[in-house]
Formats: sequence, structure tokens, C-alpha cells
Amino acid sequence: MATPNYGYEKRQKELAKKRKKEEKLRAKAERKQGQGSGTDAAPQDLPAGESPAPNDPSDPGSVG
Repeated sequence: MATPNYGYEKRQKELAKKRKKEEKLRAKAERKQGQGSGTDAAPQDLPAGESPAPNDPSDPGSVG
């Protein structure tokens, strides 16, 4: 029987937390910019930032 890889699971949780925190900070910055100018600043940050869904390998690691 295979043993669970707790280190991998912990790393995935840490990466998810980090990603969520970065998204929150980015959204907060966009809101702050939106108050001073228009709402045109929001689409510019998306290409430079990370995509949250495509490179999230959390499911393959939980196959036991």
C-alpha cells in the first residue's frame, strides 16, 4: 500500500495560500487605482499576473 506524501500536500496548500494572497493584493491595488482614475486599469494586470487555474496540480497528488 502506498503511503501518503504529506510534504507534497503541504506544499500545494502553501502555494494555494500564496496565490490567493497575491490575488487579494492585486485586487486591492486595482480597487485603489479605480478610485483615483477609471476602471480601465483592471484588464492590464491579467496578462502580467499568474493564472490561478491552469497550473494547479492539486488533484493528481491526492490520488491514493
